[in-house]
Amino acid sequence: MKNDKIKRTLLEALAKAGKIIRSHFGKEQKITKKGEFNLVTEIDKASEKAVVDLILKRFPGHSILAEESPAVTGSECRWIIDPIDGTTNFAHGFPIVSVSIGFEQNGRLEMGGVLDPTRGELFFAERGKGAFLNGKRIHVSKAKTLTDSLVVTGFPYDRKQDPDHYLSLLRAFLTQVQCIRRTGSAAIDLCYVACGRFDGYYEMKLNPWDKAAGMLLVEEAGGKLTDFSGNPLTLESVQNLATNGLIHEEMLRSLEPFKRLG
Repeated sequence: MKNDKIKRTLLEALAKAGKIIRSHFGKEQKITKKGEFNLVTEIDKASEKAVVDLILKRFPGHSILAEESPAVTGSECRWIIDPIDGTTNFAHGFPIVSVSIGFEQNGRLEMGGVLDPTRGELFFAERGKGAFLNGKRIHVSKAKTLTDSLVVTGFPYDRKQDPDHYLSLLRAFLTQVQCIRRTGSAAIDLCYVACGRFDGYYEMKLNPWDKAAGMLLVEEAGGKLTDFSGNPLTLESVQNLATNGLIHEEMLRSLEPFKRLG
């Protein structure tokens, strides 16, 4: 597989989706619900269609895993797509949203891009070639302790059924870190770890499309990715931890009581 054609397609797909999102941002949206807190807009669907149509036009035999469409299977090459990561933010006009596209071959992530269309920030990584923000090389932060760290998290859609576990997770870090943030976009959170804006990120129950591109960005920027037990992070992992590597063991110690959550 020629990586230059994959890269061109991935970047063009991000740009097409980003243009759709940007042109509709802040306007009234037609919203439906996949769950009590899980929204989908007509722009999610339009963004995804633009991405999938372009990919399948260029690579008609490739597999597709996208948030709003049935999976297309059968190829060792798979595109993993989140057309709007941060749909709730988008629906409310809160400007932290992204498009995330990862490319996987033989079960290994090879390329990933995340576009924040409201800020014009394009994050891109290719295995073995580093991570970049708008073409400039990025690296994880150099914070060495939780006390000096800005940490980010998120809350799963089932939080109403089990709020105490998620509040306990929050409490575990609240008094140890410099501060905690919650952006509402897992893809953005991972990108911000990659470029050093956040020092660590933890969250339960992400979908593959939430994290595929961001995982590769963190890895190529020099960070570390595991579950709460320290096992290598996968697209199927229920528990997700991404750090600059320097505070990873300290975060794992704080997460010790929660490593059986699933």
